[in-house]
Amino acid sequence: MTYAEAIEFLSGLRRFGLKLGLENTLRMAELAGNPHRQLRFIHVAGTNGKGSTCAMLEGIYRAAGWRTCLFTAPHLIGFSERIPVNREPISRDDVVRLVERARARLGELPADHHPTFFEVVVIMALEYFAEQQCELVIWETGMGGRLDATNIVMPLASVITNIQFDHQKWLGNTRAQIATEKGGIIKPRVPVLTAVDEPDALEVLTDIARAREAPLTVVNRQHPAFVDLAGLSLALPGEHQRLNAALAAATVRQLQPQCPVTDAHLRHGLEHVHWPGRLQLVTLANGPRLLLDGAHNLAGVASLEQALARYFPGTPLNLVLGILDDKDWPHMSGVLAPLARRIFCVPVRSERTASPAGLADSCRAANPGAEVRVCASVPEALAESTRDPFTLVAGSLYLVGEAMEWLGLSPTAGGSEREAHLNESFTRNV
Repeated sequence: MTYAEAIEFLSGLRRFGLKLGLENTLRMAELAGNPHRQLRFIHVAGTNGKGSTCAMLEGIYRAAGWRTCLFTAPHLIGFSERIPVNREPISRDDVVRLVERARARLGELPADHHPTFFEVVVIMALEYFAEQQCELVIWETGMGGRLDATNIVMPLASVITNIQFDHQKWLGNTRAQIATEKGGIIKPRVPVLTAVDEPDALEVLTDIARAREAPLTVVNRQHPAFVDLAGLSLALPGEHQRLNAALAAATVRQLQPQCPVTDAHLRHGLEHVHWPGRLQLVTLANGPRLLLDGAHNLAGVASLEQALARYFPGTPLNLVLGILDDKDWPHMSGVLAPLARRIFCVPVRSERTASPAGLADSCRAANPGAEVRVCASVPEALAESTRDPFTLVAGSLYLVGEAMEWLGLSPTAGGSEREAHLNESFTRNV
């Protein structure tokens, strides 16, 4: 099997769709020798910010000398981004080896319980992390929590960033219902930390934690972990990231007895964390700037709107917009379209993409004075939009990944010398 064939095999598993439940994952884990029992985890769920919080946690512990593993989704450009050790992506040879092993096991599973793409990747990650003798795994849920394939682990701590509306088809139509699903990662007597502030959602998490005798810490802007960040220059811009950082810091302090970290390492990790596609500013060689942000739901675009008002007040901008069809794209475009003078609606590279024509209609209704165009691809839109000084690319992490590919940027922690220079431009220009 070649690497291309391995990726093709994994992609083919997407036809089995999305399944909520742990049965398949537990079966496959047993066939693999239950690698998760050899590892220590911090399990992170939430509607928004869980990827950034995971990246901060990983950066802190890596700065302190721990051998870290990070499991997140989706990847921006290449599959190997999903399974890094010390932020070094898994090698192609290891991907092939793990896929061959996974494929060989499929015959041992019931025919009517074929695993999904995500279930297979979860087991691949667990096997690889165990082989690599990782000391701490930062473990992000895929969707929800209670029935998410990642929920077979027993973590050192459970972290829930926030509860907003997303994936209502699977998680429920109220914050309380969504909180019930995400609160499913809370384990008996395992500490849980959260930045949830919506009373109905927090009440649900409090009840779950109490029933499971799990110590609950609520992190808000009055919490010492947030106050202690005053004056700290975070690598990830945006006010919402300061709360994510406080949540990460509180988690680290909670786990000091098991995983000691100095204050200096904590601060270094937060000041140098790399997490692309979140308010990432790129300056092209000929001068135009692009702001890449993976905001993919209504709460995410609201945070993006606030960040634009803070960092780029009054700056005329173009918008390259692509959103998945199962998101609340009419309202998302209603928030973003009024911010732009020229809007380029594009398909996302996914079978779930919203229609660019539908996006364009929504944008015209929200901003009748803007020039709105439908483009066949992201490169076509970027080639046109970057003739002007400033372009925002938003609506989906898949879209941001396509833009990064077009720009020739590496999403990995080391990146390229060129990318490191580009990322520094955010501070200089704002």
